[in-house]
Amino acid sequence: MLFRLTLASMRARATTVVISVLSVALSVTLFLGVEKLRHGARESFASTISGTDLVVGARSGGVQLLLYSVFRVGEATNNFSWQSYRQIAQRPEVDWIVPISLGDSHRQFRVMGTTNGYFERYKYRGDQSLSVVQGALMSALFDAVIGADVARALGYEIGDQMILSHGIASFVPHADRPFRVSGILEKTGTPVDRTVIVSLGAIEAIHVDWRRGQRPPSDTGAAAGNAQEVRPPTYVTAALVGVKSRLQIVALQRAVNTYRGEPLSAVLPGVALQELWQILGGVETALVAVSGLVVVTALLGLMATLFSTLISRQREMAIFRAMGAGPRVILRLMVFEAVVIAGLGGLLGIAVLYAGLYVTQPQIEAVLGLAMPISAPALRDAGVLVSIVLAAIVVSIAPALRAYRMSVSDGMMVRN
Repeated sequence: MLFRLTLASMRARATTVVISVLSVALSVTLFLGVEKLRHGARESFASTISGTDLVVGARSGGVQLLLYSVFRVGEATNNFSWQSYRQIAQRPEVDWIVPISLGDSHRQFRVMGTTNGYFERYKYRGDQSLSVVQGALMSALFDAVIGADVARALGYEIGDQMILSHGIASFVPHADRPFRVSGILEKTGTPVDRTVIVSLGAIEAIHVDWRRGQRPPSDTGAAAGNAQEVRPPTYVTAALVGVKSRLQIVALQRAVNTYRGEPLSAVLPGVALQELWQILGGVETALVAVSGLVVVTALLGLMATLFSTLISRQREMAIFRAMGAGPRVILRLMVFEAVVIAGLGGLLGIAVLYAGLYVTQPQIEAVLGLAMPISAPALRDAGVLVSIVLAAIVVSIAPALRAYRMSVSDGMMVRN
């Protein structure tokens, strides 16, 4: 009986009801969408580097070392010597080690010098490895492998020449030593997509005879000749390290942090990521708070709609009362109507969210690099839906009590 009365009443005010349902649906979509993006960002950051036990660099904070060595954000405080790198590589705990040299750029994209071992040891999203979709890895001294975003933004193809620039924001090009695009990497959704990868020997070669960031004299013919020689690097920026046993991670970290040759730092990527999220925790809280306020606004709008329709529904309520419906029936009718609107809005919001994710997931991963896996609605979604319905009951109490107090004569005195 109550259900039929509610549906009939809502059908008579279809436009108002549809607007209220859409308002609730959009607020739920926004709230859950922010949650999905927040968790997607966490998972994407956490899965940017997998299988690496330690990141070693010059003495600095753990977050800073992780940001510049893995995420290519900011600049290194300093480099450390190749001799120190070799000594760390020879330690019995080390299973593998890959050097990284940063500092140059190409048209606003970072350049990283490393070895071909980087393509084998660097893992992301669990156990995925880097793969070349076009061309091949570096074989000649001045070969370069570029990320998917670099190739797309600059329109590079295999065999194209490119000129690197000295420094991150420098306009001093290494024009006398052009590189050739030898390979293009598959899209990964990680900072690798925005990186130009060359060999350590190439980084050393383009800086032959450079002193304190200054180009050598143009008439130095020996410099150009020496640039073709593959020579070991003098310094590296960081190193990715894998240990033979996880039980040895702490011991190796302590050995690096107390290394007497020069001040070094070794950080666990997972621990540094946790520190990073603690720093960004305020931003996450603000995003959730804003989306929560949108839901509250939609519910207050629902309450305002119920109040505003009371005047036009006084005759309807009076007819219900004249037909034998008591005040409690009217109260339950108003509350149940709010529950139906909130429930339909919540379900529609969840449906819109997952439909939107299904359509935009490839674009989100391609543009933002965020992993947005689509799974069945979880307990959190159900919890949000239940919370919306309970909140709708709360906001409907005031207009329901107003309708409860209306007498039959109040409705009959209404004039059209």
